[in-house]
Amino acid sequence: MSELEVGKDTGVVLHFSLKLDDGSVVDSTFEGDAAAFEFGDGNLPAGFEELLVGMKAGEKGQWDVPPEKAFGMPNPNNQQRMKRSEFPADMELAEGLVVSFADANKSELPGVVAELSDDEVLIDFNHPLAGKTLRFEVQILSVTALGEDK
Repeated sequence: MSELEVGKDTGVVLHFSLKLDDGSVVDSTFEGDAAAFEFGDGNLPAGFEELLVGMKAGEKGQWDVPPEKAFGMPNPNNQQRMKRSEFPADMELAEGLVVSFADANKSELPGVVAELSDDEVLIDFNHPLAGKTLRFEVQILSVTALGEDK
């Protein structure tokens, strides 16, 4: 039997790291537990997943992933100005603070305080990595077949 390659109907266990242009680490599993996912399950952005196609257990790879293939470009429509009075009086607002809101479905929606004035607060609901090129490094630990009993 030949070694399985990452692709449709496979489960993958891997170590990965995501770094910004300046080398700072956004996320990494290399010092901890490996990550596992089913190919195509949506846990990885498609732009990252397509880089793994054809890789086998034991292989390593490293790529620079542009925003369009990662978390997209920031959308100005995902920023919202709110009155400062809409926030609790005892909440210490500061630029960069992550604030949790409930969306229409009562799901949690995080936003980042982007600007602050005496009267208004600009909340940015874009993904924090939107607009950023990311260095994606992986080491494939195992690839398994899924759904063979179908």
